[in-house]
Amino acid sequence: MKLFNSSDNLNEILEGRLVLINKPIGWTSFQVVNKVRHKLTKAFNIKKLKVGHSGTLDPLATGLLIIAIGKATKQISELQNMSKVYIGTFCFGSTTPSYDLETSPDKHFSFEHLNAKIIIEKTIGFTGKINQKPPIFSAIKKKGKRLYEYARNEEFIDLETRKVEIKRFEIKSIHLPNVDFEVKCSKGTYIRSLAHDFAKALDSGAHLSFLKRISIGDYKIKNALEIDDFEKLI
Repeated sequence: MKLFNSSDNLNEILEGRLVLINKPIGWTSFQVVNKVRHKLTKAFNIKKLKVGHSGTLDPLATGLLIIAIGKATKQISELQNMSKVYIGTFCFGSTTPSYDLETSPDKHFSFEHLNAKIIIEKTIGFTGKINQKPPIFSAIKKKGKRLYEYARNEEFIDLETRKVEIKRFEIKSIHLPNVDFEVKCSKGTYIRSLAHDFAKALDSGAHLSFLKRISIGDYKIKNALEIDDFEKLI
């Protein structure tokens, strides 16, 4: 599928284009979709335009978001099934209900027993196909409600595990309490859950303090546009 170009006419866009966006922190993936749709419908003076994205990024995460336009939306499931690569940071010593910085720390843990050898060796148990529970603060629907709705109302909900695949899990640097990593994984993997489960396996606690998606299949963040740059193209 072709990438969007400022010289594309309306017919070419309707036939299908992809836009690679570097999602900024604080934006939801849906807000990015709305921004792209608004700019294009206004530029071409049309009322409706199919626009979607290839996989949700949490508001506190940044990085590659593939926006599909027109007939390219038919390829969204194919894009979603591609492997994703993330870089990020686990912060040891405390957990949060959301497993990231959306919520405040609720429990504190020691990490004095950890060292590089122990941390790196533990990645082996989290490589390959693993069972993972999604965070309670997530947009997954259960019984007609988003999980985060239950969480914010302090309602207990029994979460089922799901099978995901961690294709690569590398520790890039260790400056405790911070551990920088790179992960290549399948669709449906929650890096926030990986942070929580990984630290628990190390007899500690951690939350995700930074996350950036750098690739989806062969699509790379280096080729992505900032929101402002996309607006200038239009």
